Amino acid sequence: MRHVFLIFIVLILNSFSVKSQFIEKPKNADGSIYGSSIYVSPQAQKKEKRPIQFSGVVVTADSLKPIPFTNIAVRSKLRGTISDFYGFFSFVALEGDTIDFSSLGYKPASFVIPDTLTTSKYSLIQVMKSDTIYLSETVIYPWPTPEQFKHAFVKMVIPEDDYDRALKNLSYLKMRELLANMPMDGSMNYNNFIQKQTSRLYYAGQLPPNNLLNPFAWAQFIKAWKEGKFKQK
Repeated sequence: MRHVFLIFIVLILNSFSVKSQFIEKPKNADGSIYGSSIYVSPQAQKKEKRPIQFSGVVVTADSLKPIPFTNIAVRSKLRGTISDFYGFFSFVALEGDTIDFSSLGYKPASFVIPDTLTTSKYSLIQVMKSDTIYLSETVIYPWPTPEQFKHAFVKMVIPEDDYDRALKNLSYLKMRELLANMPMDGSMNYNNFIQKQTSRLYYAGQLPPNNLLNPFAWAQFIKAWKEGKFKQK
């Protein structure tokens, strides 16, 4: 009778253990089981990023000249730096970070720091291509409204330009006044002296011609007299 009772107890315990295997255990939102001590979350399985001393120089693609004051920023993070006058930069970043480069007049560029580095330093020569920026046309008016422009255009006093002043200087009365009052300059005095010296040397050793008995000179005089060139204007 005692052995039968023990067998009955063992059968009851086995039945409870079988039922417990088919009962679904509650799970968390990430798939872990409540009360499980051996579950490892995916975040814990990721490799921890190491800090890297990221240095380099930014140059142009066509001439390899340094690009000063280039904006260098870690994407999606409020961290970065600016290159110096010679295009050099250096700051601390993490493995796998995406670095964005931007400068006025050049196309933006980016670089991903490798996550398989064996050292804590990494150097880069970043090449940037020139970018042409086309600006839309901008018309600037000195007057805010068309009515003010019309009023200013009608009432505007046009000043004298070089052409108007030249016409006044070339008027007949002005030329007569300048001819009568303006003395000869050094060039005119030199030409007058050279002409006199040339005439004196040409007739050296002989008498100079007297146009009083020259018939051609008398003919030119009579012609000019008939044309009224000697009349006082």
